[in-house]
Amino acid sequence: MQHKNNPHTFHIPVMGLAFTIDSPIKIAKYGISSVISIVDDVIIEKMNEYYSKKFEIPYKEISMKVEDYRAKRITSYLNTVDTIVKHKFENLKNTYEEKSSELEKYIEMLPDFSEIKKSFFKTIKNNTVKEDVQNWIHNNLKPGSIDVNIMTKLDKPNYHKNEQLPIEFNDAHAALRGFANSNLESSIVLSAGMNPRLYSYIENFKDFFPSEEGSIRKKIILKVSDYRSALIQGKFLAKKGLWVSEYRIESGLNCGGHAFASEGYLMGPILEEFKNNKKALAQDIYTVLVEALKSKNKTIPNTALQLNITVQGGVGTSEEHEFLLENYNVDSVGWGSPFLLVPEATTVDKETIKTLEKATEKELYLSNISPLGVPFNSLKGNTNEILKNERIAKNKPGSSCPKKFLASNMEYSKKPICTASKKYQNIKLEELKTQNLSNLEYKKKSDAITTKACLCEGLSNAALIEYDMEQKGEAQGVAICPGPNMAYFSKEVTLKEMVHHIYGKANIIATNNRPHMFIKELAMYVNYFSNKVEEFKDSFTLKNEKYLKTFQHNLHNGINYYHQLFSKFSENKHALLEDLEHLKNELFEIKIPILEKV
Repeated sequence: MQHKNNPHTFHIPVMGLAFTIDSPIKIAKYGISSVISIVDDVIIEKMNEYYSKKFEIPYKEISMKVEDYRAKRITSYLNTVDTIVKHKFENLKNTYEEKSSELEKYIEMLPDFSEIKKSFFKTIKNNTVKEDVQNWIHNNLKPGSIDVNIMTKLDKPNYHKNEQLPIEFNDAHAALRGFANSNLESSIVLSAGMNPRLYSYIENFKDFFPSEEGSIRKKIILKVSDYRSALIQGKFLAKKGLWVSEYRIESGLNCGGHAFASEGYLMGPILEEFKNNKKALAQDIYTVLVEALKSKNKTIPNTALQLNITVQGGVGTSEEHEFLLENYNVDSVGWGSPFLLVPEATTVDKETIKTLEKATEKELYLSNISPLGVPFNSLKGNTNEILKNERIAKNKPGSSCPKKFLASNMEYSKKPICTASKKYQNIKLEELKTQNLSNLEYKKKSDAITTKACLCEGLSNAALIEYDMEQKGEAQGVAICPGPNMAYFSKEVTLKEMVHHIYGKANIIATNNRPHMFIKELAMYVNYFSNKVEEFKDSFTLKNEKYLKTFQHNLHNGINYYHQLFSKFSENKHALLEDLEHLKNELFEIKIPILEKV
């Protein structure tokens, strides 16, 4: 199945702050879409300067003294990326007659079932006139999309001379405005749940509304964990006249970065629900949209708007990729973590690449290092962790916290502070000392405080190191957040090799014991559930009991669904059913405590 608007059936989701910050510059010319994080305007400003010089584009620094500097920096960088991508793509189209050209690479990387690929070879075969082929190239090839991502929760208020600025200067609001004012015709991915104030703010920008022909200059993509949240958020936006063009389903646990675990809802059943309800979802929301556009006297499109369903989180083989496309009719599959080993596509420093290559299942774990208090997928032995532990050993825990993007704790001050900062950790550790705890208890509680890591610096430093830019302040090293799937990719590869792996023309996975993505996710959920039961044991409440029962029920439903699904497989059927049975038994062994009825 080939989606008519995209040359490829995969996309590269956002990773960290730096890892995909310039991916479109590297790969959009080959028709591959990727997503830039627009959280950190500091690294964005540095990248703007770097690339403007490299491609001789006029650059004017936007200092923090400029009003609305955050939004302006983001707009300026996105325009720079847009200019470079267009320039590179034009050059690619003109290389038709060169041997081993960029154009050849573009065509070669397309999947064999691609209509564009077939049509290209047909055109060459039937046309001796060079102009005809050139015309075909100009009319049929397109670059990948330059999409952007905002974590909606990262929306802290900002201050000028100790005066709190209006809401539109909050972090996420300013980032949204930065994208809205750019020249890009692409999508904004909103992740990490609903932020009603931010969603309402989108109404201020005309590019997000549909034209009469049904085209939208700036589209909205929602990252969702289940069908219900897609429906709720889709309707919320539709009431404002805003259409969600894509629902991007991401695994709750089998993904990179922050892991927003669902209550045991598994990827397979979630995809099944979207597949069965896609028409209803589109119709329901479209009806709400048209009403809203009428009441606002805005243009009503004369054709139904496009709705895509995409999926990401833990996919690792061409069989899985194809299965997701064929069985669930998704429009694209996100391949994230494996691309961290493709320097042609992402920006990762050499030392971190080496650590990633060696990483096994043991080194990839769900950590508590994120200041947001959300479980965070981590890699043991990254340089950020090493430096953090050295500071703890010297009795100097915490970070100086120059950027404050993750500052959200209001316990000790009117302005939010970050739980990874020296300021916060010192207060907390002093408090602990007054609590007369046993050595063991003290160690446990102090470790929970000092484990928080400076992710603002850690997730953006790879670009500074890779492009030899100045790093100010204390060294934070590189924090990286691959998904568990990274364990099965163990060497640096070229872009072509990775794309061939995705489409089944090559295999870059050396191990034979990689579990199926659905099995891996289920195993992670069973483990997560077991830890939750353990965590609630000492302070068991009615609320906890309800949560655990729902969780267990959903896991059982998921297992039953997979049993039916795998029974229809022709290959690997027995191995999959065996793995499933094993996890079912494991789940059966976990007992939810029973509340004593008084």
